[in-house]
Amino acid sequence: MALRMFLLIDNAPRDYAWGSRTAIADHLGRTASGEPEAELWLGSHPGSPSVVSEPDVTPGTTLDAYLESRGQPQLGFLLKVLAAAGPLSLQVHPTTEQARDGFARENAAGIPLDAPHRNYRDASAKPELIMALADGFEALSGFRELSESLTTLRNFSEAATAVGDEVGAAGLVDFALRVAQHGLAAAATFALTDSDARVVTRAVVDVAQRETSKVDARDRETVIWLAQEFGADPGILISLLLHRVTLRAGEALFLGAGNVHAYLRGIGIEVMAASDNVLRGGLTSKHVDVPELLRVASWEPLAAPVWPATPEGPGVVAFRPPVDDFVLFSVSDPEPSAAVVAHGPGIVLALDGALAVAGSQSHTVLERGEALYVSADEFPLTFTGRGRAVVATG
Repeated sequence: MALRMFLLIDNAPRDYAWGSRTAIADHLGRTASGEPEAELWLGSHPGSPSVVSEPDVTPGTTLDAYLESRGQPQLGFLLKVLAAAGPLSLQVHPTTEQARDGFARENAAGIPLDAPHRNYRDASAKPELIMALADGFEALSGFRELSESLTTLRNFSEAATAVGDEVGAAGLVDFALRVAQHGLAAAATFALTDSDARVVTRAVVDVAQRETSKVDARDRETVIWLAQEFGADPGILISLLLHRVTLRAGEALFLGAGNVHAYLRGIGIEVMAASDNVLRGGLTSKHVDVPELLRVASWEPLAAPVWPATPEGPGVVAFRPPVDDFVLFSVSDPEPSAAVVAHGPGIVLALDGALAVAGSQSHTVLERGEALYVSADEFPLTFTGRGRAVVATG
């Protein structure tokens, strides 16, 4: 039976080491915990389900348990507020077919679902979209055209020669030749598996740490940020082959299956399929599985993967990536009102101001930092007032 409802929900931010201590609290009007606050999860994902905050619901009841008790399906997407004070891992997500195969393979091997070395915790793909909440969200995403990467590597090689590092310069020339003659997959395999890649990485870091006009300022900045966190991790070589993307507030980045990426810093709204499947290749203290990342990654250069917003009406834009798992709407100062039309359940998060939200039978006023689960039959939603909010739906 369909269930029409609004449910106030909340959660505690996850304290991953790379998280900002202030950004989530500052943007949502919350009290900071004093610890890193990396991700605030809003949804029914069992890894950190939201807690229902309604007065007539037993305190501590999680959204997944509440939905199950009423015969309602779990959300197929997850909404996060993500705040990175430092870089995240170099990673990639599988296709649905790759996820199914990997999940079955690890089950057959008897690897527990919660094992730290497990790659596939479910049988689903994990496409993602992140919308910046403030100017300056920085990420690495997708391989650049080979000509751009070769120019970058040549500049670093010339800079290494200029400071007398002939071994490092020669290593960079060899690495560039791998890219040019054998392609990105071969170059990445060398970077992540060959011990000689450490020499090349140290040369890149040494050049970046010197004041030099021979290398691009953004490439130099990227290397310095990564080296500060991870030393001479050879993932730094991969970073020189990827797009460095800077998002302004309200811009979004889509990360499909196979896209090699790493967030560097900033705060944003992330929406994704409700999956935990991440293959890491470096720039992390977590489990790394280089062979599996190399198998799953896409090696074709991409245009910078900024995903455009589509106007949906006054005060509403939508981000509709080429997947069925989710859509993200951004609502801003609806005058006199704005409508969000969707066909599945959703999560609404108020970002600032105060917005009245009305569904087919329910209505409420959301203020900054408040979040709402909305059942499918409440859509379309009408927003009035002054403020901003995001709506994620499946």
